Formats: sequence, structure tokens, C-alpha cells
Amino acid sequence: MVNPVEIKKDFLKYRDDIFNNSNLQKDAFKFCVAYSLLVEEYIFRIFAAEKFNFALASAGSFSRRELSPYSDIDIMFIVDPSEDSEDAISGAIQLLWDCGIEVSHTVRDYYDIEKYIKDDLHAFTQFFETRFLSGSEKVYCSWRDGIFSSIAEHDMKNMIYDFFDDIQSRYNKYGSSSKVLEPNVKYSAGGLRDLQAVEWMYSLKNNVFLTEQNEITQTESFINLLYSKNVVAPNELRSVIESYKFVLNARNILHLLSKQRNDRLDFTSQEKIAEVLQFKGENIHLEFMKQYFEASNTLNRFSKTMMRKFEGEITHPLSDYLAIELDTDVRLKGNELTLVDKNKPSLSLSEILRFFYYRGLHSARFDENLRSLVIESVREMEEPEFSEYSSSVFFREILRMPKKVGDTLFHMNELGVLKLILPPFKDMIGFFQPGVYHNFTADEHTLIAIKNAESLYGEESLMGRIYTGLKEKDILFLSILFHDIAKPISISGHEILGAELAASIMERLGYSEKEIRLVKFLVAQHLVMEQVAFRRNLNDPATLDNFASRFTSLEELDFLFLLTFADLSAVNPMVWTEWKSELLSELYSKSRSMLQQQLTGEEYLYSSVMNFPFNGESDNQMQDHIDAIHDDIGYVQYFTEEEISQHLSEIERGSSLSIFFKEMNAFTNITIVTKDSPSLLSKICGVLAINDLNIHDARIFTRKDGIVIDSFNVSDFRTHKVIEEERYQKVEEDLKAAVEGELQLIQEIKRMKSKWWRLENKFFKRSGKIKIAFEEHEKYTILDVFSPDRLGLLFQITKKMSDLGLSIYFAKISTKSDDVVDSFYLLDRNGKKVSESDYELIRFELTTAIEQIL
Repeated sequence: MVNPVEIKKDFLKYRDDIFNNSNLQKDAFKFCVAYSLLVEEYIFRIFAAEKFNFALASAGSFSRRELSPYSDIDIMFIVDPSEDSEDAISGAIQLLWDCGIEVSHTVRDYYDIEKYIKDDLHAFTQFFETRFLSGSEKVYCSWRDGIFSSIAEHDMKNMIYDFFDDIQSRYNKYGSSSKVLEPNVKYSAGGLRDLQAVEWMYSLKNNVFLTEQNEITQTESFINLLYSKNVVAPNELRSVIESYKFVLNARNILHLLSKQRNDRLDFTSQEKIAEVLQFKGENIHLEFMKQYFEASNTLNRFSKTMMRKFEGEITHPLSDYLAIELDTDVRLKGNELTLVDKNKPSLSLSEILRFFYYRGLHSARFDENLRSLVIESVREMEEPEFSEYSSSVFFREILRMPKKVGDTLFHMNELGVLKLILPPFKDMIGFFQPGVYHNFTADEHTLIAIKNAESLYGEESLMGRIYTGLKEKDILFLSILFHDIAKPISISGHEILGAELAASIMERLGYSEKEIRLVKFLVAQHLVMEQVAFRRNLNDPATLDNFASRFTSLEELDFLFLLTFADLSAVNPMVWTEWKSELLSELYSKSRSMLQQQLTGEEYLYSSVMNFPFNGESDNQMQDHIDAIHDDIGYVQYFTEEEISQHLSEIERGSSLSIFFKEMNAFTNITIVTKDSPSLLSKICGVLAINDLNIHDARIFTRKDGIVIDSFNVSDFRTHKVIEEERYQKVEEDLKAAVEGELQLIQEIKRMKSKWWRLENKFFKRSGKIKIAFEEHEKYTILDVFSPDRLGLLFQITKKMSDLGLSIYFAKISTKSDDVVDSFYLLDRNGKKVSESDYELIRFELTTAIEQIL
């Protein structure tokens, strides 16, 4: 008679012994096999005396003998539909749970095979990945024999294509790049599921079960099978198995550290896993992740290779008569490049680049043989062969292709070619900065940026027209390739170091002095345009003069505009917004007009105000109103004539507080017109915060009589969308109460943070450093606040500024994912620029205030 209490005690003891075994934690396969066999053994023991009329089988990772510590223990009850097994199955499940084995189960019968072939790919996948455990072996064998015999040729092909679609859906959800900074170790591209999907497709296509009785994982069994059949080169198979083992080990330790099923490899977990695996060096988590990205790239690359192989095998091959000879070495057959000499032992770098050029030019891909030969040839190359002139020529030609440049460079990087041509690029591969707002490693970010630039072709937008009309697109691609090339050396000043590296590499590649000078300028300046556009007043003459003075030609401005877009759009989906596009376009257009017409910033801005269309008999009132605004030029350019007229009407009517709402694409604009008062801006920011609104930017305009016109672009905190009209009234009521001093904002902020604390932890994970920087200006003191974002941050900052007696005349709020850069144009309580002697006090007070809410 089974004693569940005793069995549970023993099982949990042995399970904990495995979980706490530091030697097993270094070898993922041994760990998973030990844990899987332990569960199998106890299931055998629990049901040893039972005579079931059904079969009990392991499924999923349990069947694969790849159980991670907190993976689901999947089991399948296979029943004969003519037998009544319901009560026995319920009892078996209860007994397993009583014995400490917390299983997830499914019940299947013979008819389910036909049913799920067409209806449920995921369910059917589990059918040919089972291992018999207990009960009726006859039922199990009949079931297993019936699986592949039920699959017709057309079913197999349809299911292979379903797998392709399923993989793309998974990538869309979890990330299509194998170099996402915080990947899902199971589902992101390059995760465990990539290789598992290949195994399923192989099983399906070849009518073979991969489960075997040897005490190894299914993945080891699969790789051994490929090796025995000489399907893939031995070197690549060794790389694949080691890569899978590394990612699986990361998953095992991730589970052990979090004591739950957790597959998201966030920054905190990366550091802890690196410690467990005893990585050495100053930044052990970066070393760990560099190795992780190498492994995930290998898995992703292999899965793509095998998918192309499967696709080629299930489609009708093209006749050799339809092949096009591109040169004596390679031919194009359909959309595949194939070698004329199938037995060619290796390739030179020049040949590889020539084939990549054909690949991009014809929107083709390498066949399996050519792809494998490229990988093997690259593996053998230690130094680039740039003594060969043709290598440089073909690389330059790749950059000059009319399309597919980013895609071609991506595949060159994936197969290890790009680092041979650009040696400094090698350190970019797998490099990233934890705690900042990038989503990808430096190499992946760079190549995405090139793809994003190419996507502008044919667009009717301002950027699209500039890119489409660009004659030397290769110069833009080179500037993108080199813009972060020096980050692995030093993040601080990487643009200066990068410019020098770019010049050196381009000289070696045979570019002209003029081309080198232009790329060097772009790399050195690549951070400037976003800093000015997002953090400075674009209606300030000094700002425009300083920016425009950097350029000696309109060509330089065009290139920098496109480079800035490409860089920012490739950071992560949250960084590039329509608002930022408008700001960059505004800076570009103003600077271009100044350069074309040879105007100063003051002359340009004055001409724009002179062209303001006043309206009939209200001319004088409108002119007086605009003249009274401290930043009259900015005010006229920001608001429409109708909106300015509304502001003036409200002021003339004597309204103590007027509020305007307007939908602007992804944002809701809220403009407040009222009399200035102590801590007014802080109160407004507090009200927006307690109404669950994120502030994306703020424009502050003040009349000389103390009337303020403050405008904010906001979105809903949780949905990141515009706010519903039914919420307008609540926002308006709270603003009126706050301005009149009837709302206890500090208490309301605390209540709001208490309500959202779980979501705040989810949305705002960064714990980066706080930095307060000052910059001189002829009229104001400019203060920049760099900080991780939090709920109520802007309220805290503006409140402290008010407490310090600082008056804010202009503010720009820039959110980068969950980091912020808030810029303020300030004067002291006497209306003068802030004294440098007060900088340290302000820096200390603001830092302390921000730290209180981080």
C-alpha cells in the first residue's frame, strides 16, 4: 500500500538534493536528466502495483528529460475509448499530488489523433513527444503506432507550414531578435523553443520518435541522430548542442533563484546567474550575457537553416534549366544561391562577400550547402584578408545596393562575416548597457537602425523625401555602422572615439578623403540633434545659432537628420514617437532655412512672428497679448491662431482658470490658462499624476502680468493611449481645487502610488543613476535632470524647485522608455540667472528629493 506522506517526504528530499547540488547546476543536461529520472522513478513506485486499463506517459519537457526546476510536470493519460477510466484517472492524479508530484495532465484517446492533426498544432505536437511510464503498454503502443500512420503527405506539409507561422507568432510576441537585452529564455528568438520546434518538424517529416531509453535528453538524442546521418556539419552540431545547453542552464538557475517558473532573463537575474556560474571580471553579468547572446544567435541561426531545409524538401524543386549563372562559381535557382562546385572545400573572404552581394541584389538566400560552407569558412578565418582588394570592393558594393542593405548586413553579422570586415565591430556583438533604455545589443541596434533608414524609401514624409532623394546612401549606412562602434571602449565620449575609428576603417576600405570627412563628422555629431531637439527651446535664437553653426553644407544636415532618426527608432518601440519626430523635423526645418537663407536664429524667428496672421479688429489686442509673452516666438509657433484667440478671450473675460483639452494622435493635450502662483507648475503636475496620467512634455509660457499658459501632452499611465473624454471633468475639478489650495496633493500622491505600486514596479524597473547638470545661457540657467522614471517624479522635481525659490520659464520633458531627461530654463527668486555658487545646493536638494521616490 502506497504511503503518500512517506513518499512525498522522500521525493521532496531527493528533489531538494538535486536543486541544491552545485555541481549539477554547472551542467544543464545532467541536472535535467537527474530531475526527470527522479520524477519517473517515483511515478513507477507509486503505481507499481496498479493494473490500469489506460497508459500513463510523460509529455513535454518531462518526456524530453529536460525538466527545469519549476517546469510543468506534464503527463498524458491515453485511454481506450471503449473502457471506463474516468474514476481511475482522477484517483491517479490525486495520488500523485498527495505524493508531492504536482502534475499537469491531459486525457487523450485514439480519435484525438485525427482530430488534432488539423485543429490544434500545439496539442498534436505533444503526441509524438511522449514516453511510456505506467499502465497498459499495449494501449500506449497502439496509440504511438497510430500517430504517424494517420498523417497523410498533405497533412505533414500543412503542419510544417503551420510551424513556420507559429514560430513567427511567437517572435512577434516575445521578440524576433536573438539579442534582446532581457530575453525570454524559452520563447524569444534564439530561445529553447527554436531548437525544440526544429525537433518537432524533423520528427513529423521523417516519421520518427526522438524519445529513447538512454538516460540523455531528447536534444542530445536529436543531435546524435543528425550527426549519424551527416545532415549538418559536425562543428556546427557541436556549437548547437553547447549553445542549447548554455541557455537551458540559464533557465534552470533562473528557476532556482526565483523559486518559480520564470523564463524572463531580466537585468537583476543576469547578475545573479553570472555569480552562480562564477564568471570572472569586473562586469560579470555582461560577460555572461555576451556568451548568452552567442548561444542564442547560434540556436536561432541553426533553426533558420533547418527550416529552410524542411521548406525546400516539401516544395517542388525547380528544374536546373531555370537556374541563372551569376558567375563561374554561383548560380541563382528560384530565390536560392547555390554553388556550382558542390564539393568546394572552403571560401575566401572575397568570395563570401561576393555571394552576399548577390544575395542582397537578388533578394535571395543561400542554400543549405552554401550557408554551411560560409559558416565553416568564417570559423577558420582568424584575421580578415584585406590584402585582397576585391574584399573591399564587394563590401562597398553591398553598401551601395539599391535595397536590402540592412538585411544583408544582418545576415553577414549572423554568420560572423561582419566582424572580419570591421574588426572593431567584434566587440559590439553582444555588448549592451544595463540600466539604460536600449532594447538590443549594440550590434543588433546598429543593424536595425540601417533597416529603419531603408524603410523610409518612397515615404511621403519629410524624412522619406530626403532619404529617397539621397544619392550617396552608403555614406548614411557607414555613419550608422560606426555611430556606436566605440561604445565597448568607452560609453563616455564614444562619439569622438568612434569618429576616429570610422576614419581609420574607411581609409583601409579605400574611401575618398571627402567621404571619410563626412562620415567622421556625422559620427562625432550623432548625439547632438536629439539633445537639442528634445531638451532645448527651439525658439531660442542662441540655441538655433549654436546648432546651425556646426554645418558647412545642407548635405551634412540632411545626413544627420536621417542618422538621428535611424538611431532613435532602433532603440526600442517606446522611444520613437510622433512627438519626437515633430521636434526633430522642427529643428531640421528651422536650421535648413537658416542655412539656405544665411539667417541668424534671431532673424529667422523674427520673420516667423512677423508673418503671424492677425484677425481683423482684434489686431491690437492680439499683438499686445503676444508681446506680453516672455517667449512670444515659441508661443506663436506652438499654438494655432484659433487657440491663441481662445486664450485671449478667457483672459479678457477675467476667468481665474481656463482649461482646454485636445486629442493629438497618441497624446491628449491639456492647456491651462491662469494667474501664476507659488508652486503652480508643481500643483498641475501633481494633479495630472493623481489622475493616472503620464506627462510626455510640457511647454510653459508666462505673460509679463503673471498670467501663465501651460501646455502638457499626456497619456494614460497604464494604456499609454489618449485619455477618455469622460475623464476630462475630473481632471478639471482637481486642477481647480489644486490651484485654489483645496487639494492636499502630497496625500493624494501617496494614495495614488499605493494604488499603482504593483504596476509601477512592472513599468518602471530601471534603477539608474540620478544626474543633475547645469548649462549656461545668455538669459537663463538651464538645468537638466537625468533620472529613472517613477510615478509623481515631475511633481517631486517641480515642488523642490519651487521650495528652492526657482522660477521655471520653460520646460521640456523627455521620456526614454522608463528613463527621463527633464530640462528647465530657470531664474532665481529675483528674476536673475542662478548663481554658480548655488549649483551644488540645488544638485543636492533635487537628488535627495528624487531619491525619496525611487
